[in-house]
Amino acid sequence: MAKLASKKSEVHSNKRARIEVTKSPKRGAPTSRPQAKQITTVEATSKPQKPSKSKGKEKAVDSTTDGGSLADESTTPPRTFKIVTGSYEKLLYGLEGSTTVSDGEFGYEIHIKPIFAFPAHVSCIKAVAASPNGGKWLATGSTDEIIKVWDLRRKKEIGGLMHHEGSITHLNFPSRSHLLSASEDGTLCLFRARDWTVLRSLKGHKGRVNSVAVHPSGKVALSVGKDRMLRMWDLMRGRGSASTKLGKEGELVRWSTDGSLFVVQAQSTIDIYDTTMTLIRTINHPSRLHDVRFCKRVNGEGEVLLACAEDKKTSIYEVTKNDVPLRIVGIMTGHTNRVKAVDTLAISLPASTPSGRSTTTIVTTVSSDGNVHVYDMAALPLDSTSKEVLEIKPAASYSTKGTRLTCVTLADGEVLTSAADLAKKRKHDEEVESDDSENDDEWAVEDQDQDQDQDQDQEEEEEEEEEREED
Repeated sequence: MAKLASKKSEVHSNKRARIEVTKSPKRGAPTSRPQAKQITTVEATSKPQKPSKSKGKEKAVDSTTDGGSLADESTTPPRTFKIVTGSYEKLLYGLEGSTTVSDGEFGYEIHIKPIFAFPAHVSCIKAVAASPNGGKWLATGSTDEIIKVWDLRRKKEIGGLMHHEGSITHLNFPSRSHLLSASEDGTLCLFRARDWTVLRSLKGHKGRVNSVAVHPSGKVALSVGKDRMLRMWDLMRGRGSASTKLGKEGELVRWSTDGSLFVVQAQSTIDIYDTTMTLIRTINHPSRLHDVRFCKRVNGEGEVLLACAEDKKTSIYEVTKNDVPLRIVGIMTGHTNRVKAVDTLAISLPASTPSGRSTTTIVTTVSSDGNVHVYDMAALPLDSTSKEVLEIKPAASYSTKGTRLTCVTLADGEVLTSAADLAKKRKHDEEVESDDSENDDEWAVEDQDQDQDQDQDQEEEEEEEEEREED
């Protein structure tokens, strides 16, 4: 695949973002040798949004956020899933996961298989994120200062967002139609996925922004950076709403699943805050931490906190609402080097599962050892009163043969709820295969021809024409 140049783009005062759009070759193009991708530049300008008129002192809601929130409504968990992980070696790996009925402990097995691997950037990949509720969009960020956007369904590169003037440090899809990015240039950017327009450029940090997290409501976000500040942002108005000094450089910030708590991780400590930004308690982990994430329990109510660390393990902390010190109730083992990142996803199980369970939650971790592990949260029992720490082993694994993995994201796969849905999917797959029989492996080898579907090209040209007419 042809690479985009890592050239800094100018940041304009009117919030312009340059998007490099990849055009696929037309039908009938010579296939004797790979063709370089044609790159065109599109200027997408964010237009000021007028606040809605309302009585009293109610806050104005940005009309771009579909009713005052970036959050998507929950959908049926997918039957399959995708794992995408980036590496220091610039390689992007994609895996596909599924479940089948078995005679095992839970009555089902989890399987993962590779679907692509290729150099996606010209420098180290630092962040990956997939859009929720469908998993159509994939965004990857690198030290080359570019955010690459991919269409996971069509296995196609859309282009590069070159708004930041520093390495990309964090990416987050608060909804399937919005992307939030953080960079070493000290800014946060909110993009609209429909046309990749910059809706908001949030400035306030002095120096590198390390992490950003959006509240489950989609209305506010938190960020931490090199300036040792914790900042809260009003995404509806596009400005800062609160800030507090941490006294140390926060490396990561995460909301709990219900939005009632959040944590800030720095080195080997985890500080837990409530929504008023008041420090509640501190966890001193026995090893250097690299990632933390809240996860709902499968057995019983409540949630746990997953902590990936230098000790080659992912520790599971029981989260309690009272003042009882948090303790480790389980550890996820299997890696032979530091665990760098973790992500979670709820999935549906086969209807014929002997246990009668309809859903579960998977946990995916990646490590500097080059391995991808998938764990099943169903292995964590309801009873947490035992003082013995439970060891949970991987339910499925994949080896990249020593690639130093840095980040990971989980994306929805297929949601099959009926025989009609299955028949529809099969018909769609047959049509795609008929249009382009060579499209299956286009991400497996560098510099291979892109998808040659003429109908898709025509659709893209029509969309561009509509945008020009609107402008």
